[in-house]
Amino acid sequence: MLRPTTPDLRRDQVLWTLGQALLVTASVYLYFRIRHLTEGSHEVAAAHARDLVALEQRLGIAVEETLQEPFLGSGLLATTANSVYIYGHWPGITLVMLWTVWRHRAVFQRLRDAMIVSGLVGMVVFAAYPLAPPRLAHDGVVDTITRENDAYRVLQPPQLTNQYAALPSLHAGWDLLVGIAVVTAAGTAWLRAVGWLLPVLMTISVVVTGNHYLLDVVAGLALALVGHAAALRLERLRHRRRPAPS
Repeated sequence: MLRPTTPDLRRDQVLWTLGQALLVTASVYLYFRIRHLTEGSHEVAAAHARDLVALEQRLGIAVEETLQEPFLGSGLLATTANSVYIYGHWPGITLVMLWTVWRHRAVFQRLRDAMIVSGLVGMVVFAAYPLAPPRLAHDGVVDTITRENDAYRVLQPPQLTNQYAALPSLHAGWDLLVGIAVVTAAGTAWLRAVGWLLPVLMTISVVVTGNHYLLDVVAGLALALVGHAAALRLERLRHRRRPAPS
């Protein structure tokens, strides 16, 4: 039987939602602010990029140029990859958070906690190991987003960006977390399909747009799963502390 909605319950839900919105907004601002303040030098970041490329070559996975070639020859493919990279990340995260914070509180809390945990670890890595993305360190890789339209780069406030925060790829990692949230909360097959597809498309787009190396993506996905495991652990702790019904 559905529990009737009363004015008190509605008010509590609105207040909780507003509180979560403030928490997430503050966390995102601090994430970008700290990420910018910890930006390393171009020389160090470029040297790290050369080391990472050398590692990929030894592993036989230095495929960034090869993967990008079809997208450079097709305006449709390039535009699609650029759109996924731009609109599939923060706009997508925002939409899913708004949906889950109102309709699926437990899923929202899991997503929130996983992003916070992985973001904190990511910031430590960004500061300790600045890494230039392929578009800034590898002559054979093209920045497809700027090539098509430089508005995206211009619209990112310099005080909130770190152009040497390529490792790990939180674009790929956080979209994996969003996909997990969508699949968990979805009530229809098509929406679950969106949840499965989004992280796959983002994983491809971050490489073919010249923003990440393959190992950046692997690290980002692994970190996201660590964050998700931590979020599940925090969820269990909340349940243990919840008072038993009288």
